[in-house]
Amino acid sequence: MDACPFCTRDTLALRLIAENETAFAIPTNIPITSGHTLVCPKRHVRYYEELTAHEQRDIESLRVSIKHALVKSFGAEGFNWAWNEERVGGQSVPHFHLHIVPRREGDTGVHGYEPRKFIYRPGARDVSPDEELRRVAREMRDAL
Repeated sequence: MDACPFCTRDTLALRLIAENETAFAIPTNIPITSGHTLVCPKRHVRYYEELTAHEQRDIESLRVSIKHALVKSFGAEGFNWAWNEERVGGQSVPHFHLHIVPRREGDTGVHGYEPRKFIYRPGARDVSPDEELRRVAREMRDAL
């Protein structure tokens, strides 16, 4: 198995938005909308249920902080919150991570609630350049 990208955090250091004792937040490298953020536990766990109560509280604390930062820095008017489990559920990295997708009227995401479409932007998405991800992280750090 390849090394877990969320466990080799040294490669993510330049994208770090915020962290606390047991969790951290970074912009995702293939965003649905600008500011799309992942909140991850520092400890490698695959499922939410494997998190300790302390880790759950730390993830929730970061979720609330990131929400406010996305409103301030990206003008978010709404949010999609999601995590995927197993390959068939869209989990491409077997390390729990909460997706925080900021939404605005007219953004590139899907706005209607159609369970097969509401989370993911239609069409192919390119990997964002590192400089763009660092800029997103800086803007959100400033908003915190």
